[in-house]
Parts: sequence; structure tokens; C-alpha cells
Amino acid sequence: MTQLLRAREGVITEEMRRVAQEEGCDPQALRERIAQGKVVIPFNRLRKAKKVCGIGQGLRTKVNANIGTSVDYTSVEEELDKLRAAEKAGADAVMDLSTGGDLREVRRRIMEEATITLGSVPIYEAVVEASRKGHSATKGMKAGDMLGAIRRHCEDGVDFVTVHCGATRGVLKLLKESQRVCGVVSRGGVFLVEWMSVHGCENPLYENFDEILSMAREYDVTLSLGDAMRPGALADAFDRVQVYELNVLAELTQRAWDKGVQVIIEGPGHVPMHQIAAQVQLQKELCRGAPFYVLGPLVTDVAPGYDHITSAIGGALAAAAGADFLCYVTPSEHLSLPRVQDVWDGVMASRIAAHAADIAKGIKSAWEWDKT
Repeated sequence: MTQLLRAREGVITEEMRRVAQEEGCDPQALRERIAQGKVVIPFNRLRKAKKVCGIGQGLRTKVNANIGTSVDYTSVEEELDKLRAAEKAGADAVMDLSTGGDLREVRRRIMEEATITLGSVPIYEAVVEASRKGHSATKGMKAGDMLGAIRRHCEDGVDFVTVHCGATRGVLKLLKESQRVCGVVSRGGVFLVEWMSVHGCENPLYENFDEILSMAREYDVTLSLGDAMRPGALADAFDRVQVYELNVLAELTQRAWDKGVQVIIEGPGHVPMHQIAAQVQLQKELCRGAPFYVLGPLVTDVAPGYDHITSAIGGALAAAAGADFLCYVTPSEHLSLPRVQDVWDGVMASRIAAHAADIAKGIKSAWEWDKT
């Protein structure tokens, strides 16, 4: 049974107790927020992580670090060095975004080493497997390939998975009519937009959402509903495409809760400072307080090489406004694959932003830390 279902039954699980102790909050109050969907504990029932992470209302703002191999750089050892750097710098979660080498073996190695919450993006694996069979991602990949990848990640013990279910054909229609500067910048979003365009079919992840919910419920995997249409430039922020997708994610959030599945909502992206609070407020209202996970957001487009700074500015504003989970951005964002030092710098920048926001939100432990 999932953390959400247990919370609704009035049960305080061992994971809830551990999170409550870590956060210095009342276990019963925490259970109530989990039952409402306002807090999640990503914790696959097959995985025994040394640390448990609570994300959501009233808790410390959490930080995620992305790592993973690529086609050109397949060294697992280097990714493990990045994992250790992320953990030492204070990351609460890490996502394996690998696209090179034996993906399942890479995931297994990272999972064995990681002491913190682990996430992944299964559609990357589906695309890689299709290309290795001599197919293009758009023509050769089938709906079953995408769903099969999600199941493998659940079976392997991943705590949360990003699924871009909100990129529907309705979104695609608006996208074609839009005047976006950067189009689609989410890698998962690009794959699905191309797939829908070539096949003339609905997004399989949306169409088969009930099947995805069944997998997530079986393993108590938290779904991170991906923002495939996140803006990749300030000029694209808060456009009709982004808001349409957010409305779809709100619908899917309720469907997940109805099945007892924990949900996180992913958000932008590149956002000017004066829009950040409004974007967080809209997400919280539409998705009824579900935890909000933001990439940055980056507050300017003109600082390649320093995007860990631009994202820390945006992250502090977003978290102070109510965002719960910050995905780091490294100095090498937009330039190259991150090195170990880039991972360290990215986590530290986001960690500082999260702490500053926690002070603004009145998180007791943040104030106590500063007083020391």
C-alpha cells in the first residue's frame, strides 16, 4: 500500500516518522498533509535508501541534482563521483538521466551507491533502445516501449519517475500556432511532440495514464508529472502552451490521487523574476497544493557559464513563493556536460537558494541554523 493510502487510513508509517524527525515536525500533522497530497515521500517499496526525503508543504525546500551518462561519455565511475559530490554538497535527491552505455546497469550502480532519493526519466531509455534497434525515436518507438521502460524503472527500485503525460495533442495544436522563440526545450517533450506528429496519435503516456498509475501504485513510485512545454526563453514564459499543459497536469493530479498515487508537479524553466510568484500560485491553485518541482527557474537568458547563479536567484524566489523542490542548474548548463566540480557548484547554489527561501517561509530549522 502506498504512503498516500496509508496516510488516508490514519497510519503513520516508519518513513513518515523518519521524515517528521528529520524535519522537526509533528508526525500526525505530516500524515495529514500526505493524505491531502500536499506532501510526498518518494520511497519505492523495493528500495532501502539510507535517507528518506519528504517534499511539500511545511517542510524544508529540497534540492535535486541530475547526473547520467551520454552516448559520448559512458563512464559509470565518473557519474558515481558526481553522485558523491552531490550528496556531500547537500542534495536531497538525484536523478539518473543516462542515455549511454548499459542503461539498466548504470542505474543499478547508481542505486547501489546512492544514499538519497533516486529519480529517473524512463522515456530516455525507450528512445535509446529504439535507436539501438535501428529505428528512429519517432518511427520505431511504440507505445508499449514507453510503458515498458516505466515498468522497468519501477521494478528496479527508482523512487520517482518523470512522465510527460501532459503533452497532449491539444498542446501540440497550440504549439503549432504559437510564436515561441525556443519551441520545445524539454528532451522528453521533444520526443513526444515528434512522436505525435509522425504517428498522428495521442500521447501514449496520457492515453495510458491509468496503466502508469497501476505501476506506480504497485511499487509506491511517486510520479513527477513533467512539464514538456516548459519555456526555454523568457519570451516564452507563461504562454498559452505552458498554461494549457499545466491544466492537463491538474487533471492528471486528481486522477492519480483517486488511485492513491503520490504526485509532484514539474514547472519551468526560464521565467522573468516578476512572473515567478504568480506561476507558483497558479500551479498550487490548479493542482490543489501538490508539491511543485522547478528547474531553476532561470531569470535571464544571457548568462551561459553562470546559470547556477541565475537559477539560484529564481529558485530562491520560487521557493519563497511556495515551490517545494528545486532542480539544480550547473555552470555548464547550455554549454557542455557537467563535470564533478560543476555538480558541486550547482548543488551548493541551489542549496543556498533553498535555505534563503526556508527562512522567508518561516521554517524553524532554517532560522535555528542561521542563529548558530
